[in-house]
Amino acid sequence: MNQIKLRQQLECFFNEDIGDGDKTSDIIFPNHQEGEIIFLAKSTGIFCGEDIIKLGFSLLDGKIDVQVHLEDGERIEPGQTIATVRGDIKNLLKGERVILNLIQRMSGISTLTNKAVEALDSSYTKICDTRKTTPGLRMLEKYAVTVGGGFNHRFGLYDAVMIKDNHISFAGGIKEAVRAVKQSIGHMIKVEVETESFEQMQDALAAGADVIMFDNISPEDIAKWIPHVPETVTTEASGGITLENLPAYKDCGVDYISLGFITHSATALDISVKASF
Repeated sequence: MNQIKLRQQLECFFNEDIGDGDKTSDIIFPNHQEGEIIFLAKSTGIFCGEDIIKLGFSLLDGKIDVQVHLEDGERIEPGQTIATVRGDIKNLLKGERVILNLIQRMSGISTLTNKAVEALDSSYTKICDTRKTTPGLRMLEKYAVTVGGGFNHRFGLYDAVMIKDNHISFAGGIKEAVRAVKQSIGHMIKVEVETESFEQMQDALAAGADVIMFDNISPEDIAKWIPHVPETVTTEASGGITLENLPAYKDCGVDYISLGFITHSATALDISVKASF
């Protein structure tokens, strides 16, 4: 993760939650008092958020001692201690909720991504994410996908061309849309085209697409169409793919399977924070 951007985001998150002060902790603990909290796993999953814990508390108080007992990507079990944090009680309490919310969210995404990778069980086809992320949390959520064993699709509208059905409709066709793009962009930017039929796939290839997405196409049909795609063109399957039907795509031959649910439908992993004396 970009550490500068992470710092900026954490400062923003803390400002949202703390504002001009913690009305509860600042009153109960007006003077410096040492305390300790532990982050405790309450369910099985893939941990993600080491930097969140370390950097988060250091931003609030540089004297806080943070010991993270796991690395991102390690499996955690109920009852396992994730991190031990010691320092000024009021600063521990100011930071715990924001940090906990983030690592629960990120660990939930890593866990679900890992389940998708295991369900597909392919040494060739890779699982990747989409832009279906929480506004403001895209960097963190996409990082969590990689921790779970997945790969990142484009980060935004700015880093790749992806011609979807509405672009095609407004442009008057796939060839027209690709032609317009190719006339303007440089050679370093890839062009992906979303296709919904064999004919659209052929049009996209003829127009010079770098990536073909098979949108809502059965794995059986994809397997039939793949031989018509040059090896220099990357292929991707997306749409209507769930954790349950994912294994059916194992041998269809695509390079990537993009899944929106690994970010937008991930359940936060159950982690708690407990005072330790």
